[in-house]
Amino acid sequence: MTFPELQLSKNEAKPATHSNTPQSNTAPGGGGGLRTDTLADSLFIMLSLMVMQRLVGFFRAILFCRWLDPEQLGQWDMAFGFLMLAAPLAVLALPGTFGRYAERYRQRGQLRGFIKRTATLCAILAVVAVVVVWVARGWLSQQIFGTPEQTELMAMLAVGLLVVIVYNYFISLFTALRNIRLVSAMQMLNVLAFAGLGIVLLLGWRCTAAAAVVAYAGAALVALLPVVWWSTRVLANLRDESLPTAQSSLWTTLIPFAGWILIINLLTNLFEIVDRYMIVHYGSTLASESLAMVGNYHSSRVMPLLLTSVAAMLATVLTPHLSRDWEAGRRERVTAQLNLFIKVMAFGLTALAVVVMFVAPLLFGVAFKDKFAEGLAVLPWSLTYCIWFSLAMVAQKYLWCAEKAGLVGAALGIGLVVNIVLNLLLLPRMGLLGAVLATSAANLLALVLILMFNWLLGFRLDRGTWALLAAPLALCLGPWVSLLLLLAIALEAFNTDRLLSPAEKRQLSDVCSSYLERFTILQKVLRKTNG
Repeated sequence: MTFPELQLSKNEAKPATHSNTPQSNTAPGGGGGLRTDTLADSLFIMLSLMVMQRLVGFFRAILFCRWLDPEQLGQWDMAFGFLMLAAPLAVLALPGTFGRYAERYRQRGQLRGFIKRTATLCAILAVVAVVVVWVARGWLSQQIFGTPEQTELMAMLAVGLLVVIVYNYFISLFTALRNIRLVSAMQMLNVLAFAGLGIVLLLGWRCTAAAAVVAYAGAALVALLPVVWWSTRVLANLRDESLPTAQSSLWTTLIPFAGWILIINLLTNLFEIVDRYMIVHYGSTLASESLAMVGNYHSSRVMPLLLTSVAAMLATVLTPHLSRDWEAGRRERVTAQLNLFIKVMAFGLTALAVVVMFVAPLLFGVAFKDKFAEGLAVLPWSLTYCIWFSLAMVAQKYLWCAEKAGLVGAALGIGLVVNIVLNLLLLPRMGLLGAVLATSAANLLALVLILMFNWLLGFRLDRGTWALLAAPLALCLGPWVSLLLLLAIALEAFNTDRLLSPAEKRQLSDVCSSYLERFTILQKVLRKTNG
């Protein structure tokens, strides 16, 4: 595998303008030649590779659901949720600050010192976290799996946690530096390795959740090795162009923001997994039955989580670009970009969800061997709340730019409390459906609160955005009703200015024309080469 050369073109060094045309986003000074990509190019690269990544991940998820029984699938779901919860918590969410502040230190010519200091602290915290998980593996087994007997699995998770932390550090760093080609290469290698190792270990070792955990950690390690080797050589040649920031100045800038991100990450991950924890501890008196219910829930989330992962990747790419405009004082541009992004994502995710609704009976009946009837029953609501969760991840970026991340924490905290209360009320009466309805209500509330906080800080949503935010509710009425609604929305957007303003239509047209032109040029080059 080859990685991008660390050179900047002369065009990339030009200052940004206020035009809607995508501008190069290279920061002056302190970059050490690290390549950056524009927002449009970043999205194009991510979307291009995302198709293959999602297909590979979807294929792997189908095999996991096909080969693992509901209880083991539930164990894997809980183990994966623990890694997602513990990894940012272990390093105090420090890499989460990179998207907001790496560009600042790069422009000041202090990038090397920034990377060295944050990497050292994260390494120390990661080792401490691994030791804590190893020592407390019996207690953690009871909390996560509802039984103290999974100490071997917890020991595997302790080792896997270290690998995941290092992997996340590099992903956060190079995303913040807008080197999306490298990030995409890492993620592509990780997805392929996870699928390959998962198949080999499930068929050749043991068909249990432990094999999935080992495969996941092994895939992160495979993706890390070439990047660590490459980045070590690059960063060794990186020199700060000015005196390093004093330790006290660096940490007084990063730690408060990291503290809010830590709270947000904790609330976000608890918000995302609390319903499964409620099922494990309140779904049944037997741990095996509760884990089987989690397994059914996992099957209903296989396809919705593909949509969420797409949104998470795009939102991560969007952050440093919004931050750059915010730092330059272009607040109206931030509002315009985010508004359009929310509209396009709401429509796109709902359209993909409709496709999922049409193919779901075949997937659950053939691929999943009719093992997850409860999962199929709650699929429409799983799709609905996953779309709302995805839109909330995007909408909160405005609060991040305004350095009001605490308001995101407030929205998620309120949603988390509502989720727990509704689960306590609905789970005993309605089973899995009650848990999913509780989560749906909590996600909608969190999204509305985040948008309200944005509005208080100057962000404005128009009527078209509100209409598109409500569109996912149609999924609960069936695929045909949802399809008709989407067609009506598309016609409305094309024929009137109520959903999309003329400026937004021009911007979308310009972006599409730009990439269509690139595709045409590529076709001509290929024809000449073949000729």
